[in-house]
Amino acid sequence: MAKTQQPKKENLSGESSNPGARNNSRKNFFSSILSFWAKYQIAIALFFLVFAILFPIIFDKQYFIAVGITVLMYASLSVSLNLITGYMGITSLGHAAFMGIGAYTAALLSTKLGANFLITFSSAAVVAGMFGVILGLPSLRIKGRYLAIVTLGFSEIARLLELNWMSLTRGPQGIAAIPKMGLFGVVFKTPIAKYYVILALLVVVILIVSAIINSRIGRAIRAIRDDETAAAAMGIDVFKKKILIFAISSALAGASGAYFAHYMSFIDPNAFNITQAFLILSMTIFGGLASIPGSIFGALVLIVLPEALRFLIDYRQVIYGLIIIIMMVYQPSGLFGSFNLKHIQQQDQFNKTHTRER
Repeated sequence: MAKTQQPKKENLSGESSNPGARNNSRKNFFSSILSFWAKYQIAIALFFLVFAILFPIIFDKQYFIAVGITVLMYASLSVSLNLITGYMGITSLGHAAFMGIGAYTAALLSTKLGANFLITFSSAAVVAGMFGVILGLPSLRIKGRYLAIVTLGFSEIARLLELNWMSLTRGPQGIAAIPKMGLFGVVFKTPIAKYYVILALLVVVILIVSAIINSRIGRAIRAIRDDETAAAAMGIDVFKKKILIFAISSALAGASGAYFAHYMSFIDPNAFNITQAFLILSMTIFGGLASIPGSIFGALVLIVLPEALRFLIDYRQVIYGLIIIIMMVYQPSGLFGSFNLKHIQQQDQFNKTHTRER
């Protein structure tokens, strides 16, 4: 006798108990979200920019503004690091050193020579970029984990120089009484004014990185990341592109360091130690490699979360290490690094065109 086919059982909510169907529905849900984001990414970016502008007005307490400043500063550092770690595939632990070089450049120029903010800011970026070239010339021919070790060594050398060069950096005493930021005779004394300065810096960093990755240089560095040998065979000067991107990333880190010096009015070598390097790298990996929104999200989470969990402050480095391990095992590209909004938008346009033709 033929067996009668039993109908599929449904759960109390009326949904199918087939796990494959549930997985497909989840995939379709996330795909629709990504498609919406890819289609309206400019509008979404403007929305978050407006929110960032209104943030110190809505949350006008000094504590919230200080946290916001810290998030924006580390977001700019993470975005600049993502340029070499995410888009070019070079793991660097020297970003804290370039931040420190920029900070000490700005501090020395402002305290010893009385230079204004624009001069110290631009000089910090140039000097940090020059040190990026100096480090990159001998080290960027090295690949993989060995390059990460070289940048780690450079970071420690820079910290020791800042600690022991008493005549220039004042060593462990640090440099105090660094002038406040100012422009055209207007001194930015209030927390809100300082907030808008770092917000403007983050926007500039994002625009620079976006312009690079959407240009021929950006396509070249992504080709280098995927396969150096193939990129060289296509006529790309691999070493030259590495030096260029490493210098730009270092210069952007130096600019963030200049802001840090003027914002804090005091710097010492402990502010640019290896802990800072791992923190910036953690933000980049957690948020997403080769993803500007991922860098911002990573900075937001890893700055705000410790503030909410202050009772775990002694275990902060352990938490950062666990985050890196978990992300490298289960999500190597980070939360936002596994998809490309531009490719999703192009795929959606292709699907629409193909559907109309049919």
